[in-house]
Amino acid sequence: MNRRHQYQLPVPLAGFENINRYWDKRWNIPTAKILPGQFYVSTQGEMISTVLGSCISACIRDKNTKIGGMNHFMLPAQRDINNGPAKATELNSSMRYGNWAMEYLINEILKQGGSKCNLEIKLFGGGQVLQNMTNIGKRNIDFVRKYLINENLHIIAEDLGDIYPRKVLYFSDSGAVKMKKLRSLHNNTIQQRETEYIQSINRKPTQGTVELF
Repeated sequence: MNRRHQYQLPVPLAGFENINRYWDKRWNIPTAKILPGQFYVSTQGEMISTVLGSCISACIRDKNTKIGGMNHFMLPAQRDINNGPAKATELNSSMRYGNWAMEYLINEILKQGGSKCNLEIKLFGGGQVLQNMTNIGKRNIDFVRKYLINENLHIIAEDLGDIYPRKVLYFSDSGAVKMKKLRSLHNNTIQQRETEYIQSINRKPTQGTVELF
């Protein structure tokens, strides 16, 4: 394989053109880097990376077709004014909530040929990294565990809670994960990013509809 072909990124699935993608030279693999409120699914064995504070990422793949993806959500399930499940209209706004982040990710894997009975799930994040705030990390953990029980989906691996941010690398075809707890940070980038993200969520409410099939 020549160098030019080696570093060529595969064409992303429709709808994921806005995700930051690059060739990771350390792991020698095309990589998608997701931020809070984003998700990514690959049918071509790409690596997906993110950094988590109080957020949660679910890494999900169909173990037979090798189609996999990862999400990154900041808050648990959105509720409507009657305290029932809210409905989402647009992807960018609804993905900040765990219920839509999970459903969009699972739906996309199924859309690409996956089967719900073949899904394997790994969970990461939910650290208590924001000071002077409700423990959003624990709320996220409680939500995602309950969600998966309700959907009859089983967690095969997890690293949740604690007080540290995490860097997660997910290999979407094999399901392998590389995770590092960031025990020593030289700045408050993660905390600042999550605080600003929460503030933006509070300024931009959302409603709409989507169903899991």
